[in-house]
Amino acid sequence: MRFWYWIVCVLTLFWINGQANNNIVNNSTQPLAYVLPIEGIIGPATSDYIEKSLTQAENQRAALVIISLDTPGGLDTAMRMIIKRILAATIPVVAYVAPSGARAASAGTYILYASHIAAMAPGTNLGAATPVKLTSLSDPNEGSSESTDNSNTNMPVDAHKAKMVNDAVAYIQSLAKLRNRNIVWAEQAVRTAASLPAEQALREGVVDLLADNLEDLLQNIDGRVVNLPHKKSHTLRTAGLNYKILKPDWGIGLLMAIGNPTIAYILLLLGIYGLIYEFANPGALLPGTTGAIFLLLAFYALQMLPVDYAGLAFVILGLILMIAETFLPSFGALGIGGIIAFIFGSLILIDTSQGVPGISLSLVISLAIVSVILILTISGLALKSQRRPIVSGAEELSNALGTVINNWDSNEGVVRIRGELWSAKADVPLKHNQTVKVIGRTGLILSVTPEIDSKI
Repeated sequence: MRFWYWIVCVLTLFWINGQANNNIVNNSTQPLAYVLPIEGIIGPATSDYIEKSLTQAENQRAALVIISLDTPGGLDTAMRMIIKRILAATIPVVAYVAPSGARAASAGTYILYASHIAAMAPGTNLGAATPVKLTSLSDPNEGSSESTDNSNTNMPVDAHKAKMVNDAVAYIQSLAKLRNRNIVWAEQAVRTAASLPAEQALREGVVDLLADNLEDLLQNIDGRVVNLPHKKSHTLRTAGLNYKILKPDWGIGLLMAIGNPTIAYILLLLGIYGLIYEFANPGALLPGTTGAIFLLLAFYALQMLPVDYAGLAFVILGLILMIAETFLPSFGALGIGGIIAFIFGSLILIDTSQGVPGISLSLVISLAIVSVILILTISGLALKSQRRPIVSGAEELSNALGTVINNWDSNEGVVRIRGELWSAKADVPLKHNQTVKVIGRTGLILSVTPEIDSKI
């Protein structure tokens, strides 16, 4: 009980801290700039974080919101929800790719195009906005001379891909037109996965300015005019403006972490391992409890991600076959089949066509090897526990040796076995301290027989 008491106390403190950080009312006369950092893969938790933070900024009459981007991309649905919220914002939204070394790839490029002001730090890049499964484009040199026709260059090889590419192109072009940014390059970013460094992006009109840091950014955008909803023009007054970094609370932070396909995949495996160990060793409790928690977190993460359920079935089938190999030796047939199913299922587990990166082959192979080792270890422990000698119950007394207490006048008396006194019977009278062996038991009465030529 004391353990769970402390767990509840710690979680309560985390919740209070998150509320304190995210519900501070700005009592100063000068409005603040709110900074919303987006790091890593963009998923449903990220869109929820942006939605809540923008609403909070609007309610507290913030001067503007700065979305600090460092992302490889993410889910198309989550990206579109973020963009819808930016377009509906009643305060200016600045997208800022920072710090140096950061990137706004794929979904990050769309968000950059949708914002009122697009800025980058030196040493950053953007682009590669083609949906992940659509990067396999037709070879312009393949076939006859018709391949040199510009209309066929860089077009997807089938109608389904063409629809997705054209939809993405139309979407980013509409954002470019709305914000008066480079439309031609926007199309190239989708069709050919083009990328640009910060300096070139500024020269080509993809972004509005470069800024070394947040202070430099606020200084440089001072006096710029942006268009808010309902065609309202708004002049930015940001010189010397204070800013507040509004980080995700612990709940959204947790969802962002497990929303990473690799983390969700590892949680899934840890959960399965925990349950396997619990089933193999009933009563251990800790492996089963933690395994169930990991499995629930994994399922929650997977329902946020574009999961191929055939891949999930292959992963589970592979683990079952590898376990079966340890109990039903098949000269490697089940084990090899399990490893193949596990690797294949892992590679197709995430549907990468929606912009989420899949699970790397090196990680899958590494975890496959670890899975084989763990399953063999767990199964070995289970088999070893089954083969241990019995240490309790009626069977444990079979063939046990003991000594007779006092001389028996009849065929019944008392014997001492492993420090315990038992009523016993034998076919012949026995003498004090004579060694006997248990040959049976009826209720609480033992059947014994004398050990030949042995006395204690």
